Amino acid sequence: MLAGHAPRTSLVLASLAVAALALAGCDSGSDAKSASAGGPSVIAPGKPGEAAETLSAKEADERRSDDDTPNAADLAYARMMITHHTQALRMTELAPDRAESGAVRRIAGRIAAAQGPEIATMKSWLKAHDGAGTGHDHADMPGMATKAQLAELRAADGSAFDRLFLRLMISHHDGAITMATDVKAQGNNIQIEEMADDVIAQQTSEISRMRAMS
Repeated sequence: MLAGHAPRTSLVLASLAVAALALAGCDSGSDAKSASAGGPSVIAPGKPGEAAETLSAKEADERRSDDDTPNAADLAYARMMITHHTQALRMTELAPDRAESGAVRRIAGRIAAAQGPEIATMKSWLKAHDGAGTGHDHADMPGMATKAQLAELRAADGSAFDRLFLRLMISHHDGAITMATDVKAQGNNIQIEEMADDVIAQQTSEISRMRAMS
């Protein structure tokens, strides 16, 4: 009887071995598929005193996207735009007494109402991110009026003021849009990007209005 059971036992064992191999193959395939879908793993250094983490490619991308630490481009943009906006305010201050056109006085008022608070926001942002709010030389920034142009604007009156104001402010706005576009490409901070978006949208609209007045 023992001899008669031996072949049957061997068949059972062989069947179990085949089943085990099949299951292992399925698990291996699932793991490979999962690894392929998730991409290669990434070792992320831990904070001081903490161990490193192993992240999937997706988790690493999400972790990077959450980090909006300001970089040099963000800080430079805030500093320069404070100076840029400050000059625009000096130009708009002349309009109530010197402009002949009511439309020019109104657009000057709109510009002042928008850029004054923007200066305050950028100064507050710089303070929060330990950035010194130092100014920049006019030559570093596109669209800035020269000292001679500002003197000419201060001396102008009536329709001559209107024409010069519009010409200088259109150029000034074009420069601000260039700076905002640059920081959107080079910066890393979300708040700066949002401020740059506002500058592009608002000043593009104002350029259209001023060109229609010219």
